[in-house]
Amino acid sequence: MRFRPNAQVSGPARHRAATGAAAAFLGLSMALGGTLASPAGAADTATLSGIVLGVGANESQRTVTWYSSADTTQVVQVAPTAQVVNGEFPADAVTFDALGGANIATSGGFNRHATITGLKEHTAYSYRVGTEGNWSGAYAFKTQDYEGDYDFLFYGDPQIGSSGDVAKDQAGWQDTLDVSLKANPDAELLVSGGDQVETANTETQWNAFLAPDQLRQYPWAATIGNHDVGGKAYEQHFTTPNTDRSAPYYDNGNPAGTKSGGDYWYIYKDVLFIDLNSNSYNSANGGGDAAHINYVTDVINKHGNEAKWKVLVYHHAIYSPADHAKDADNKMRRVDFPTTFSKLGVDLVLQGHDHSYSRSYLIKNGEKANPAEQPGAADVYPGPGGVLYVTGNSASGSKYYDITAPDNSGTSGAGNGADPLNPKNYWYNSVQNQEHVRSYVKVQVRNDKLVVENLRSGTCAAPNAAVEKGNWCNNTPADQPVGSVVDKVTVHPYHGDKQDLAVNVPNPAPGEFGWTIDGYNGLVDLGTAEERNGDHFVAVGKINPLLVSDSRRSLAPWSVSANVSDFRDGDKTFSGSYLGWTPYVLNGGAGAKAGDPVASGYDDQGLGLSVSRGIGSADQGHPRGTAKLGADLDLKIPDTVTKGGYRATLTITALSS
Repeated sequence: MRFRPNAQVSGPARHRAATGAAAAFLGLSMALGGTLASPAGAADTATLSGIVLGVGANESQRTVTWYSSADTTQVVQVAPTAQVVNGEFPADAVTFDALGGANIATSGGFNRHATITGLKEHTAYSYRVGTEGNWSGAYAFKTQDYEGDYDFLFYGDPQIGSSGDVAKDQAGWQDTLDVSLKANPDAELLVSGGDQVETANTETQWNAFLAPDQLRQYPWAATIGNHDVGGKAYEQHFTTPNTDRSAPYYDNGNPAGTKSGGDYWYIYKDVLFIDLNSNSYNSANGGGDAAHINYVTDVINKHGNEAKWKVLVYHHAIYSPADHAKDADNKMRRVDFPTTFSKLGVDLVLQGHDHSYSRSYLIKNGEKANPAEQPGAADVYPGPGGVLYVTGNSASGSKYYDITAPDNSGTSGAGNGADPLNPKNYWYNSVQNQEHVRSYVKVQVRNDKLVVENLRSGTCAAPNAAVEKGNWCNNTPADQPVGSVVDKVTVHPYHGDKQDLAVNVPNPAPGEFGWTIDGYNGLVDLGTAEERNGDHFVAVGKINPLLVSDSRRSLAPWSVSANVSDFRDGDKTFSGSYLGWTPYVLNGGAGAKAGDPVASGYDDQGLGLSVSRGIGSADQGHPRGTAKLGADLDLKIPDTVTKGGYRATLTITALSS
């Protein structure tokens, strides 16, 4: 009686983890680690709207937030885009439970949000929201390298509805996203300067703001502005990581005043981002600026060493050139914030609110750090404590503020005096610009520098709602076209009087997981079965050992299993359940552990090896290396089996993430 183990897998003799759809999908589900939610059932017909992709706590996470017309159990479903065929997600696509609640009356319906975790590098993902039988459309995003250089884009006040024409404002906002992301398709974050809309709880304005599909393809790092703050719609539309919504971060310690917001932080590769609700500024009741300073101090003390750069984002620009430059609340922040930011080593502060562009001189402790720094310098060297403050102009063209004139109130602290080197500018600004054209800010994060650029996303021509409604415009398309640079500066970090050493360590070769048969890849001959106890036959032998190699740096778990077909000789057969085995490890490399023994079905009336059984496996975190797996075979069959030369096929399956 003979049988032939025949390793049947797709692909070459060297079997890799990425070969075959099953292996690839298992990799996704293990990486994301999602929980399967109980869907609401096929009868659910909730309308799903306002879907927006948000930033997570780190580069391996994303959040998704949306509105639902019904209060039902919903999820986010995620799969690698390569596995979504003709719009159909794989049956085992990973899901993440959504949380949420009822919206305020003016918004109507309900909000839902979920966090996608465990995303892998260099992967295109597709996602949709809802329940089985009632899914939204599918959207896609991609992850990139989780180390090293990257770019993010910063957008000042879209403020949809500010011009009085929501459609025109939406068109300008859409065009800025089109222009900026066509020019920078690999940008990894879209960072908000606040004031997404003109009126906090007007959903027609939110619908227009959220209309561009780019907000479902790139993570939006939301910031709350003074026009977003008058109700709960901001919190209903955006989910932010590590968010503290306790009283001190609301309206001067009074959460009954400001309806949305809070402070939050996240780390994206080499940048620690801290986002503040600057609507709360007065330190009455233990809130406002004093609370924000404590928050920033605490976050940087705990997490500052985890990143190379520290970037703060809030709405109210404390060093800006236009209508809000002399506001009492901004003067207060201008006194409260800068000294702490300098002491904590903040590198860059991104702001909105004043609908004009400005780039400050390096500011230290509320004063110009180096009196000799020249206006418009292309390279700046912060020294200890120097901080660069940038104000973004309108990203939609819904509203622009004109630059105002300095006064004689002083050239430090809360003053708005003139720059001695450029008397038309405020003392604190290296560059001020207002052409009444849309723009955005690009920040290049590099190992030893930050490059900050303000770029035009429009001209005087439509879509430019404020200009279309009669505002002046002094942009010249021939000399200042879409995509041209308004301002560019490179920030070089301070190294003091020491010599820092820098080296970039690339990813090692990713390695591979695979297996081969050690020895003769063919017949395993169990010889002639021997009769036992007058009622059954017995045959024993050993499989050809399997060599399992794992050189991957991920050290992900792996397993190798096998099952046997029925034994056949022409039209004569008997069940593979009569074959059992005892696996063992001949060489314990790659963390190998032997599978459990499996009895012949003759002994225990079980299924034996007719179903898949493990021969060996390794846990997450195992060492790299090569293992050799073997197994003793035990075939017991009843003596009612007809005489013959029988053969079967042993199918071997290797799985890993």
